[in-house]
Amino acid sequence: MTAESQNPPAQLAQLEQSVEARSGVLKKELGLFDLVLTQIVFVVGTIWVGWAAKLGNHQMMFWLLAILTFYLPLAAVVIYLNRLMPLEGGLYQWAKLAFNDFMAFMVAWNLWIFGILVMSGIGLIIKKNITYAIGARAEWMHGNKLVTTLICTLLMVMMIAASRRGLTLGKWVQNVGGAFLLVTFATLLLLPFITAGRGTLANYHPFSTAVPELSTYNINVFSKLAVGALSGFEYIAILAGECRAPARNISRSVMISAPIIALMFILGTGSVLAFVSPDKVDLIGPIPQVLSLGFSSFGWVSTLVSLTIFGVAARQIALMSIYFAGNTRLPMVAGWDNLLPAWFARLHQRYRTPVNSILFVGVVTLAFSLASLVGVNEQEAFQLQDNAATTFYALIYMVLFAIPLVAIRRFGVRAPLWLKLAALSGFVVSVVAGVFSLIPITHVDSRISFALKIIVVVVLANAIGVALYHSRRPPTQIQNREP
Repeated sequence: MTAESQNPPAQLAQLEQSVEARSGVLKKELGLFDLVLTQIVFVVGTIWVGWAAKLGNHQMMFWLLAILTFYLPLAAVVIYLNRLMPLEGGLYQWAKLAFNDFMAFMVAWNLWIFGILVMSGIGLIIKKNITYAIGARAEWMHGNKLVTTLICTLLMVMMIAASRRGLTLGKWVQNVGGAFLLVTFATLLLLPFITAGRGTLANYHPFSTAVPELSTYNINVFSKLAVGALSGFEYIAILAGECRAPARNISRSVMISAPIIALMFILGTGSVLAFVSPDKVDLIGPIPQVLSLGFSSFGWVSTLVSLTIFGVAARQIALMSIYFAGNTRLPMVAGWDNLLPAWFARLHQRYRTPVNSILFVGVVTLAFSLASLVGVNEQEAFQLQDNAATTFYALIYMVLFAIPLVAIRRFGVRAPLWLKLAALSGFVVSVVAGVFSLIPITHVDSRISFALKIIVVVVLANAIGVALYHSRRPPTQIQNREP
């Protein structure tokens, strides 16, 4: 009996049995506490308070708009689908049931490229953090590409070595990074009040409700706050097979972390604007920039703040650990379905981790990290990486939000109206983000060249994905499947 001739509940049951049989050998390392910290570490990117600060005192209104139109819809859709299918591979498995193997493969491929691009920019962020933490003596490091190369290489070697041990070690890296992030953000949020007592606070209006202009620039930044900053819930579901009670705990972790994340973003952006004007914000390292400025006159206290800035670097390492774990599991589950060579699905005999996939992802990420630095300055290189990543993420989200809109019947259920409205909102915002990812928000040497580079990367990457899928497609799958 083919997959097309089965009824949806039977097909869902068959898929669940197959994936659970495969993921049964994986260690169940992640509990509710781990997942909450992972959500916070993953979603609360330290760069986004800098991007939001480009909106000036209108930042809160755009954060709220992004929360209502994208953040909450994403949480609703992910919770709903994860309760139906709490399986290792997450969105990959959902797209396979909702559409077909090809769509699932392309979703996983785009998500994998997205993860590569995000990780390739983390070395730059860590270097910025170290530079601000050291202070004036490290000014020479800001634009030094040799230092960036050394940091990226060392970071990737460490990540490969740690990932071989699996989430037994990785979850502690993520939890420690989450703790550092909370301490760092607490320092950032308290900074305006500390400096106000010394009479040095110039401007602090985190809850300004002034109605902003809907200019092209503002919509551009808003789209990045939505699809860039307020995203990632679906990424945690990739690790469902390594969670304890995934159907319950992943959903609960979203509900617990969501209000904390929203408050951290709004108050954090307010702190950035209290010390830096929108046109002078460092998009790569806004929090270290603000902490170094805010505590510059505090004498010995500034030394302690330097340690806090190193904490931001620890968070970036934790974030990379999460991305790296997800990115190495995607080739593994594709290998289960024979869409990639079985080499990618081979597990370490002791640690039960996909060692070949880990090595491959590490090498490719390092190559992307170094290639992006060729011919441009670091700020433009970072924007290229981030905007290209947003394009891939927007494509992924279009598929995710399309599931409740056009394909939920394949899960054997009917989508309630509220879920369809949420999915429609998320889909529209994803399209907007994809279009505006071609437009930089700060100065670049050539806007046309900037857009063309992103278009070439996206088109070429997807062409490679299509070719790879058809080269590995088993003969039994040649017949068409129901769309």
